[in-house]
Amino acid sequence: MTGALKYEIWAFKGSHYTGSRTGGRRCVIYTPCSNVDGINNNNLQFESRFESGNLQKAVKIKHTQWFYFQVKNTKKGVPYRFTITNLMKSNSLYNAGMKPLMYSEHNATLTGEGWKREGRDIKYYRNSRPQGGGSLYCLTWTFEFPHDNDTCFFAHCYPYTYSDLHRDIETWTSDPDRSQYCKLRTLCRSLAGNTVYLMTITSPSVKPELATSKKAVVVTARVHPGETNGSWMMKGFLDFILSDSPDAHLLRDMFIFKVIPMLNPDGVIVGNYRCSLSGRDLNRNYRSMLKDSYPCIWHTRAMVKSTHRYQLPIPTATVLFSLQLSTVVQGIENLFTNEINRFFLILRFFNVKYVNIC
Repeated sequence: MTGALKYEIWAFKGSHYTGSRTGGRRCVIYTPCSNVDGINNNNLQFESRFESGNLQKAVKIKHTQWFYFQVKNTKKGVPYRFTITNLMKSNSLYNAGMKPLMYSEHNATLTGEGWKREGRDIKYYRNSRPQGGGSLYCLTWTFEFPHDNDTCFFAHCYPYTYSDLHRDIETWTSDPDRSQYCKLRTLCRSLAGNTVYLMTITSPSVKPELATSKKAVVVTARVHPGETNGSWMMKGFLDFILSDSPDAHLLRDMFIFKVIPMLNPDGVIVGNYRCSLSGRDLNRNYRSMLKDSYPCIWHTRAMVKSTHRYQLPIPTATVLFSLQLSTVVQGIENLFTNEINRFFLILRFFNVKYVNIC
């Protein structure tokens, strides 16, 4: 693609670890993203150096399936054409009618409106320029901004950042009633030094032998940082299991829940789609013994083994991944309209002991 380069960032040596913490990435800007041509310039101003942001370059006329970036200096009613040129999947829900997400700060201030699906003339197609022996794909859409001089964000899916998790954990653990059956500790530190949290949720047992007789349910999310829907499912699950619902009480009496709400915080912070800072898909490295390369996975596996050692059996053959979980939930949603009852049904009748919400 040819045209005028308007925005570009490059990571400098060492930034993958020292800059991959909450607050965003520290990058060298080779092309200014400010309005360099003067106050009356009509060019959009792009930015992605914020938590979970993902945009390397903007050209007027990169990452995988996840994108999340900011646009300023908008002009109302002007049709803008956006094209992302290096997506990896050969097919997409954009071909089935899905639209990119847009958030307008002006709309949020005026009406309280949040993220919404927007755009027209949406197309997802094969890039004519292959890279590295494989094919890349493009997503393109047209959008007219609703206000002049607005600050807008575009994203592939509803963002849920590491800072969002911090706020939710503070809400869950600061409640004196919830703290009786919810304990928070640090499972490990990631490659960038971010905390990987482990929540243990169960009803207090009067006798120690009752505690050791309980079976364990291990629930994890966001091993793939770009699959933000996993965090929203995790938030809904934790809101339920920590609630006063009779079903939640019963589940806490029956099980010990070991919950890791964000397995790959580094990838979430820097805006990766599937990988950690090691450049690897953590979901493909549960058998790896490289503790220093995959600390989050190594400590998760060690926790599962330790839980099993203390007579809390977790059958490794019973693993329910995100796609299967969605299928099960959709199949019974006509019978159970309440998410709480659906999850309870899954645990009781499908004998699930490990749930990995990617």
